[in-house]
Amino acid sequence: MPSRRPPRGLRLLGRWQVDDVSGLAGLRHAVREAVSAHASADRAARRTADQVTLLVSELATNALRHGRAPTVVELRTDGRRYLLDVADHDAGTAPVESGARAPGDGGFGLLIARRLADEVGWYTTRTTKHVWAQVPAG
Repeated sequence: MPSRRPPRGLRLLGRWQVDDVSGLAGLRHAVREAVSAHASADRAARRTADQVTLLVSELATNALRHGRAPTVVELRTDGRRYLLDVADHDAGTAPVESGARAPGDGGFGLLIARRLADEVGWYTTRTTKHVWAQVPAG
């Protein structure tokens, strides 16, 4: 997965902090609500909300399991696309896609993200590692 920064200039729709896996359900709900409030009520918009919700679940779970808490999630849009940026506090470790493993063994978060999103990337700051994904607004 390439190390590069996400597109700039998108408007912030929401920012959330999750300290452990018990906060994931609330995060998924909040992100779905943010996308739904911004998008139209048609079928494509519901599909986009589903995609963004699955993406945030996978990326935030990875950040909590393989990074350092807290995990900080930002959702942005420019009306044509949604951008999720998920940060953890382990700037010294690059994200790694899992190799071959049996279904049910887990470890497919980044692979799922790459299949759902138009673009996926990552970057670091002095103290954080960010994994981001972008999907069309529907």
